[in-house]
Amino acid sequence: MAHRRVAVLYQALEPPVINGVRKPKKPGGYQDSGADIAYVLKNDCQIPVISPVSSPNPAKDSDWCFPDTEDGILNAVKAGATHLWANTILFAAHPLQTSKGLTEHAELVSVVGQPPQLVEAYDDKALVYEIMKSHGEFTVAKSTTFTASDDVPNVIKSRDLQYPLVVKPVRGRGSHGVKLCKDEEALQAHARFLFDESPKIIVEEYLNGEEATVTVMPPSVSKPEGYWALPIVTRFNHSDGIAPYNGSIAVTANSRVVETAKYSQDPTYDRAARECEEVAALLKATAPIRIDIRRFKEGSEFALFDVNMKPNMTGPGRPGREDQASLTAIAAEALGWNYGRLLTEVLTSAQPLALVRKTNI
Repeated sequence: MAHRRVAVLYQALEPPVINGVRKPKKPGGYQDSGADIAYVLKNDCQIPVISPVSSPNPAKDSDWCFPDTEDGILNAVKAGATHLWANTILFAAHPLQTSKGLTEHAELVSVVGQPPQLVEAYDDKALVYEIMKSHGEFTVAKSTTFTASDDVPNVIKSRDLQYPLVVKPVRGRGSHGVKLCKDEEALQAHARFLFDESPKIIVEEYLNGEEATVTVMPPSVSKPEGYWALPIVTRFNHSDGIAPYNGSIAVTANSRVVETAKYSQDPTYDRAARECEEVAALLKATAPIRIDIRRFKEGSEFALFDVNMKPNMTGPGRPGREDQASLTAIAAEALGWNYGRLLTEVLTSAQPLALVRKTNI
Protein backbone atom coordinates (compact mmCIF):
# COMPACT_ATOMS: atom_id res chain seq x y z
CA MET A 1 0.00 0.00 0.00
CA ALA A 2 3.05 2.27 -0.21
CA HIS A 3 1.60 4.15 -3.20
CA ARG A 4 -1.58 4.96 -1.30
CA ARG A 5 -1.73 8.25 0.57
CA VAL A 6 -4.74 8.51 2.85
CA ALA A 7 -6.48 11.64 4.12
CA VAL A 8 -9.23 11.26 6.71
CA LEU A 9 -12.26 13.58 6.58
CA TYR A 10 -14.27 14.62 9.63
CA GLN A 11 -17.75 16.15 9.88
CA ALA A 12 -17.44 19.93 9.67
CA LEU A 13 -20.64 20.45 7.67
CA GLU A 14 -24.05 20.67 9.33
CA PRO A 15 -26.27 17.97 7.79
CA PRO A 16 -29.06 19.46 5.67
CA VAL A 17 -32.78 19.20 6.37
CA ILE A 18 -34.04 16.17 4.44
CA ASN A 19 -37.82 15.66 4.23
CA GLY A 20 -38.17 18.04 7.13
CA VAL A 21 -35.64 16.19 9.31
CA ARG A 22 -32.10 17.21 10.23
CA LYS A 23 -29.83 14.44 11.49
CA PRO A 24 -28.10 15.70 14.64
CA LYS A 25 -24.44 16.54 14.18
CA LYS A 26 -22.02 14.70 16.45
CA PRO A 27 -20.09 17.01 18.80
CA GLY A 28 -16.56 17.13 17.45
CA GLY A 29 -17.65 15.73 14.11
CA TYR A 30 -15.91 12.36 14.54
CA GLN A 31 -12.50 14.01 14.83
CA ASP A 32 -11.62 11.59 17.64
CA SER A 33 -12.12 8.47 15.54
CA GLY A 34 -10.68 10.24 12.50
CA ALA A 35 -7.49 10.88 14.44
CA ASP A 36 -7.47 7.24 15.63
CA ILE A 37 -7.70 6.05 12.01
CA ALA A 38 -5.02 8.39 10.68
CA TYR A 39 -2.59 7.80 13.58
CA VAL A 40 -2.77 4.01 13.41
CA LEU A 41 -2.57 3.87 9.60
CA LYS A 42 0.57 6.00 9.73
CA ASN A 43 2.34 4.65 12.79
CA ASP A 44 1.24 1.01 13.03
CA CYS A 45 0.45 0.15 9.41
CA GLN A 46 3.17 2.27 7.79
CA ILE A 47 0.69 3.67 5.26
CA PRO A 48 1.40 7.26 4.21
CA VAL A 49 -1.14 9.66 5.70
CA ILE A 50 -1.76 13.23 4.58
CA SER A 51 -2.57 15.47 7.54
CA PRO A 52 -3.43 19.19 7.83
CA VAL A 53 -0.17 19.88 9.72
CA SER A 54 3.31 18.56 9.00
CA SER A 55 3.95 17.11 12.46
CA PRO A 56 0.58 16.12 13.95
CA ASN A 57 0.34 15.86 17.73
CA PRO A 58 -1.05 12.44 18.80
CA ALA A 59 -3.11 14.14 21.50
CA LYS A 60 -4.69 16.73 19.18
CA ASP A 61 -7.57 15.32 17.11
CA SER A 62 -7.70 18.22 14.66
CA ASP A 63 -4.07 17.69 13.59
CA TRP A 64 -4.97 14.42 11.89
CA CYS A 65 -8.03 14.95 9.71
CA PHE A 66 -9.44 17.41 7.21
CA PRO A 67 -12.88 19.05 7.38
CA ASP A 68 -15.38 17.63 4.89
CA THR A 69 -16.00 21.04 3.34
CA GLU A 70 -15.21 21.52 -0.35
CA ASP A 71 -12.06 23.48 0.52
CA GLY A 72 -11.02 20.89 3.10
CA ILE A 73 -11.37 18.00 0.66
CA LEU A 74 -9.59 19.87 -2.15
CA ASN A 75 -6.77 20.78 0.23
CA ALA A 76 -6.32 17.08 1.06
CA VAL A 77 -6.25 16.14 -2.63
CA LYS A 78 -3.85 18.96 -3.53
CA ALA A 79 -1.59 17.81 -0.70
CA GLY A 80 -1.31 14.43 -2.43
CA ALA A 81 -4.12 12.28 -1.02
CA THR A 82 -5.09 9.36 -3.27
CA HIS A 83 -7.65 7.96 -0.81
CA LEU A 84 -10.25 9.97 1.10
CA TRP A 85 -11.53 8.19 4.21
CA ALA A 86 -15.01 9.69 4.65
CA ASN A 87 -15.32 9.40 8.42
CA THR A 88 -18.33 11.69 8.34
CA ILE A 89 -22.06 11.82 7.64
CA LEU A 90 -22.70 12.01 3.91
CA PHE A 91 -25.72 13.24 1.95
CA ALA A 92 -26.62 13.85 -1.69
CA ALA A 93 -25.54 17.52 -1.64
CA HIS A 94 -22.20 16.74 0.03
CA PRO A 95 -19.09 18.14 -1.71
CA LEU A 96 -17.83 14.61 -2.34
CA GLN A 97 -20.87 14.21 -4.58
CA THR A 98 -21.31 17.69 -6.02
CA SER A 99 -17.99 19.58 -6.01
CA LYS A 100 -17.01 20.61 -9.54
CA GLY A 101 -13.48 21.16 -8.28
CA LEU A 102 -13.24 17.47 -7.42
CA THR A 103 -14.53 16.31 -10.80
CA GLU A 104 -11.11 16.43 -12.44
CA HIS A 105 -9.81 14.11 -9.71
CA ALA A 106 -12.79 11.72 -9.77
CA GLU A 107 -10.98 8.94 -11.66
CA LEU A 108 -7.76 9.31 -9.68
CA VAL A 109 -9.00 9.60 -6.10
CA SER A 110 -10.72 6.77 -4.23
CA VAL A 111 -13.17 6.99 -1.34
CA VAL A 112 -13.51 4.83 1.75
CA GLY A 113 -17.16 5.11 2.73
CA GLN A 114 -20.69 4.86 1.43
CA PRO A 115 -21.89 6.75 -1.67
CA PRO A 116 -23.50 10.04 -0.53
CA GLN A 117 -26.79 9.47 -2.39
CA LEU A 118 -27.11 6.03 -0.84
CA VAL A 119 -26.47 7.38 2.67
CA GLU A 120 -29.08 10.11 2.31
CA ALA A 121 -31.70 7.51 1.42
CA TYR A 122 -30.78 4.86 3.97
CA ASP A 123 -30.18 7.14 6.94
CA ASP A 124 -33.98 7.22 6.98
CA LYS A 125 -34.58 4.33 9.37
CA ALA A 126 -38.27 4.14 8.47
CA LEU A 127 -37.39 3.63 4.80
CA VAL A 128 -34.91 0.87 5.62
CA TYR A 129 -37.55 -0.83 7.78
CA GLU A 130 -39.98 -0.74 4.85
CA ILE A 131 -37.36 -2.13 2.47
CA MET A 132 -36.62 -5.03 4.83
CA LYS A 133 -40.31 -5.72 5.39
CA SER A 134 -41.09 -5.66 1.67
CA HIS A 135 -38.56 -8.37 0.95
CA GLY A 136 -40.28 -10.72 3.35
CA GLU A 137 -37.33 -12.92 4.33
CA PHE A 138 -35.95 -10.65 7.06
CA THR A 139 -36.91 -10.97 10.71
CA VAL A 140 -37.79 -7.47 11.92
CA ALA A 141 -39.55 -5.81 14.82
CA LYS A 142 -43.07 -4.51 14.29
CA SER A 143 -42.99 -0.75 13.79
CA THR A 144 -44.85 2.25 12.45
CA THR A 145 -44.25 5.96 11.94
CA PHE A 146 -46.08 8.96 13.36
CA THR A 147 -46.48 12.60 12.50
CA ALA A 148 -47.60 15.24 14.98
CA SER A 149 -51.12 15.23 13.53
CA ASP A 150 -51.69 11.48 13.92
CA ASP A 151 -54.03 9.99 16.49
CA VAL A 152 -51.46 8.01 18.48
CA PRO A 153 -53.79 5.59 20.35
CA ASN A 154 -55.67 4.62 17.19
CA VAL A 155 -52.52 4.09 15.14
CA ILE A 156 -50.95 1.92 17.84
CA LYS A 157 -54.11 -0.13 18.14
CA SER A 158 -54.41 -0.57 14.37
CA ARG A 159 -50.80 -1.78 14.14
CA ASP A 160 -51.34 -4.25 17.00
CA LEU A 161 -48.48 -2.70 19.01
CA GLN A 162 -48.32 -3.27 22.75
CA TYR A 163 -46.59 -1.25 25.48
CA PRO A 164 -43.78 -0.86 26.32
CA LEU A 165 -42.70 0.68 23.00
CA VAL A 166 -39.45 2.15 21.73
CA VAL A 167 -39.74 5.65 20.27
CA LYS A 168 -36.94 7.17 18.16
CA PRO A 169 -36.25 9.70 15.39
CA VAL A 170 -36.23 8.61 11.74
CA ARG A 171 -32.76 10.08 11.24
CA GLY A 172 -30.97 9.45 14.49
CA ARG A 173 -27.36 9.12 15.57
CA GLY A 174 -26.42 6.41 18.04
CA SER A 175 -28.91 6.33 20.89
CA HIS A 176 -29.85 10.00 20.47
CA GLY A 177 -33.57 10.40 21.09
CA VAL A 178 -34.20 6.68 21.64
CA LYS A 179 -36.46 6.01 24.62
CA LEU A 180 -38.44 3.10 26.02
CA CYS A 181 -41.97 4.30 26.78
CA LYS A 182 -44.02 2.18 29.16
CA ASP A 183 -47.41 3.78 28.55
CA GLU A 184 -49.26 6.27 26.36
CA GLU A 185 -48.46 9.22 28.63
CA ALA A 186 -44.72 8.57 28.36
CA LEU A 187 -44.97 8.02 24.61
CA GLN A 188 -46.90 11.25 24.04
CA ALA A 189 -44.40 13.24 26.12
CA HIS A 190 -41.38 11.84 24.30
CA ALA A 191 -43.07 12.22 20.94
CA ARG A 192 -43.59 15.94 21.63
CA PHE A 193 -39.90 16.23 22.43
CA LEU A 194 -38.88 14.50 19.18
CA PHE A 195 -41.35 16.46 17.06
CA ASP A 196 -39.37 19.59 17.95
CA GLU A 197 -36.58 18.27 15.72
CA SER A 198 -38.39 15.92 13.36
CA PRO A 199 -41.86 15.89 11.73
CA LYS A 200 -41.87 12.09 11.73
CA ILE A 201 -40.85 9.54 14.36
CA ILE A 202 -40.67 5.76 14.60
CA VAL A 203 -42.48 3.63 17.17
CA GLU A 204 -41.48 -0.02 17.37
CA GLU A 205 -42.20 -2.98 19.56
CA TYR A 206 -39.83 -3.45 22.46
CA LEU A 207 -37.61 -6.47 22.06
CA ASN A 208 -36.74 -7.60 25.57
CA GLY A 209 -34.31 -10.42 24.85
CA GLU A 210 -30.57 -10.41 24.26
CA GLU A 211 -29.24 -7.50 22.19
CA ALA A 212 -26.28 -7.87 19.86
CA THR A 213 -24.74 -6.14 16.86
CA VAL A 214 -23.36 -7.41 13.57
CA THR A 215 -20.77 -5.57 11.47
CA VAL A 216 -20.97 -6.57 7.81
CA MET A 217 -17.90 -6.02 5.65
CA PRO A 218 -18.28 -5.17 1.95
CA PRO A 219 -16.54 -7.03 -0.86
CA SER A 220 -12.86 -6.07 -0.97
CA VAL A 221 -9.57 -7.07 -2.52
CA SER A 222 -9.00 -9.76 0.13
CA LYS A 223 -12.61 -11.05 0.03
CA PRO A 224 -14.10 -10.14 -3.37
CA GLU A 225 -16.78 -12.83 -3.32
CA GLY A 226 -19.40 -10.95 -1.33
CA TYR A 227 -20.59 -9.42 1.93
CA TRP A 228 -19.54 -11.16 5.14
CA ALA A 229 -20.24 -10.66 8.82
CA LEU A 230 -17.64 -10.17 11.52
CA PRO A 231 -18.21 -12.15 14.75
CA ILE A 232 -21.32 -11.04 16.62
CA VAL A 233 -20.92 -8.75 19.61
CA THR A 234 -23.47 -9.09 22.43
CA ARG A 235 -24.54 -6.03 24.47
CA PHE A 236 -25.44 -5.87 28.16
CA ASN A 237 -25.88 -3.42 31.09
CA HIS A 238 -28.62 -1.47 29.33
CA SER A 239 -30.03 1.75 30.76
CA ASP A 240 -33.86 1.76 30.88
CA GLY A 241 -33.92 -0.98 28.25
CA ILE A 242 -31.68 0.90 25.77
CA ALA A 243 -27.97 0.39 25.10
CA PRO A 244 -26.22 3.55 26.37
CA TYR A 245 -24.50 6.01 24.04
CA ASN A 246 -20.84 5.13 23.57
CA GLY A 247 -19.87 8.76 24.16
CA SER A 248 -20.87 8.39 27.82
CA ILE A 249 -19.95 4.74 28.45
CA ALA A 250 -17.16 2.99 26.54
CA VAL A 251 -18.54 -0.01 24.65
CA THR A 252 -15.76 -2.14 26.15
CA ALA A 253 -17.68 -1.85 29.43
CA ASN A 254 -20.92 -3.34 28.12
CA SER A 255 -20.08 -5.44 25.06
CA ARG A 256 -18.24 -8.68 24.28
CA VAL A 257 -17.88 -11.08 21.39
CA VAL A 258 -20.17 -14.12 21.32
CA GLU A 259 -18.04 -17.21 21.91
CA THR A 260 -17.61 -19.46 18.89
CA ALA A 261 -19.02 -22.44 20.78
CA LYS A 262 -22.36 -20.66 21.12
CA TYR A 263 -22.83 -20.61 17.35
CA SER A 264 -23.05 -24.40 17.21
CA GLN A 265 -25.21 -24.54 20.34
CA ASP A 266 -27.63 -21.86 19.12
CA PRO A 267 -28.22 -21.53 15.34
CA THR A 268 -30.08 -18.23 15.77
CA TYR A 269 -26.73 -16.41 15.86
CA ASP A 270 -25.71 -17.69 12.45
CA ARG A 271 -29.16 -17.05 10.98
CA ALA A 272 -29.04 -13.45 12.18
CA ALA A 273 -25.58 -12.96 10.69
CA ARG A 274 -26.74 -14.31 7.32
CA GLU A 275 -29.75 -11.96 7.33
CA CYS A 276 -27.47 -9.01 8.07
CA GLU A 277 -25.23 -9.96 5.14
CA GLU A 278 -28.28 -10.06 2.88
CA VAL A 279 -29.37 -6.60 4.06
CA ALA A 280 -25.91 -5.18 3.28
CA ALA A 281 -26.10 -6.68 -0.21
CA LEU A 282 -29.62 -5.33 -0.71
CA LEU A 283 -28.48 -1.82 0.27
CA LYS A 284 -25.35 -2.09 -1.92
CA ALA A 285 -23.05 -1.00 0.91
CA THR A 286 -19.51 -0.11 -0.13
CA ALA A 287 -18.09 0.18 3.40
CA PRO A 288 -18.78 -1.60 6.69
CA ILE A 289 -22.29 -1.24 8.09
CA ARG A 290 -23.45 -2.28 11.55
CA ILE A 291 -26.88 -3.79 12.17
CA ASP A 292 -28.30 -3.98 15.68
CA ILE A 293 -30.32 -7.09 16.48
CA ARG A 294 -32.31 -8.23 19.50
CA ARG A 295 -34.30 -11.28 20.48
CA PHE A 296 -38.08 -10.88 20.84
CA LYS A 297 -37.63 -12.65 24.18
CA GLU A 298 -34.97 -14.84 25.74
CA GLY A 299 -34.32 -17.89 23.56
CA SER A 300 -36.23 -16.61 20.53
CA GLU A 301 -35.01 -15.60 17.09
CA PHE A 302 -33.21 -12.29 16.64
CA ALA A 303 -34.99 -9.39 14.94
CA LEU A 304 -33.10 -6.75 12.98
CA PHE A 305 -34.03 -3.31 14.28
CA ASP A 306 -31.43 -0.69 13.39
CA VAL A 307 -29.15 -0.34 10.35
CA ASN A 308 -26.19 2.00 10.86
CA MET A 309 -24.68 3.14 7.56
CA LYS A 310 -21.68 4.64 9.38
CA PRO A 311 -20.49 2.54 12.32
CA ASN A 312 -18.28 4.20 14.89
CA MET A 313 -14.64 3.47 14.00
CA THR A 314 -12.75 4.49 17.13
CA GLY A 315 -9.92 2.22 18.09
CA PRO A 316 -6.87 1.94 20.35
CA GLY A 317 -3.42 3.04 19.26
CA ARG A 318 -3.06 6.69 20.10
CA PRO A 319 -1.70 7.38 23.60
CA GLY A 320 -4.54 7.50 26.14
CA ARG A 321 -7.04 5.81 23.81
CA GLU A 322 -6.55 2.23 25.02
CA ASP A 323 -10.24 1.73 25.99
CA GLN A 324 -11.70 3.30 22.84
CA ALA A 325 -12.39 0.16 20.84
CA SER A 326 -15.58 0.45 18.80
CA LEU A 327 -18.10 -2.37 18.46
CA THR A 328 -16.62 -3.11 15.04
CA ALA A 329 -13.09 -3.20 16.44
CA ILE A 330 -14.22 -5.57 19.21
CA ALA A 331 -15.71 -7.88 16.57
CA ALA A 332 -12.51 -7.77 14.52
CA GLU A 333 -10.43 -8.75 17.55
CA ALA A 334 -12.22 -12.09 17.60
CA LEU A 335 -10.71 -12.81 14.17
CA GLY A 336 -7.27 -12.07 15.54
CA TRP A 337 -7.25 -8.65 13.87
CA ASN A 338 -5.89 -5.68 15.73
CA TYR A 339 -7.24 -2.21 14.94
CA GLY A 340 -4.60 -1.62 12.29
CA ARG A 341 -5.50 -4.84 10.46
CA LEU A 342 -9.17 -3.85 10.51
CA LEU A 343 -8.34 -0.46 9.00
CA THR A 344 -6.19 -1.95 6.25
CA GLU A 345 -9.00 -4.36 5.34
CA VAL A 346 -11.51 -1.52 5.17
CA LEU A 347 -9.08 0.49 3.05
CA THR A 348 -9.06 -2.22 0.38
CA SER A 349 -12.80 -1.65 -0.18
CA ALA A 350 -12.17 1.91 -1.44
CA GLN A 351 -13.80 2.82 -4.75
CA PRO A 352 -12.97 5.55 -7.30
CA LEU A 353 -14.82 8.79 -6.60
CA ALA A 354 -16.29 8.65 -10.11
CA LEU A 355 -17.98 5.33 -9.30
CA VAL A 356 -19.09 6.51 -5.86
CA ARG A 357 -20.82 9.49 -7.46
CA LYS A 358 -22.75 7.25 -9.85
CA THR A 359 -24.06 4.92 -7.13
CA ASN A 360 -27.68 5.44 -6.11
CA ILE A 361 -30.50 3.29 -4.79
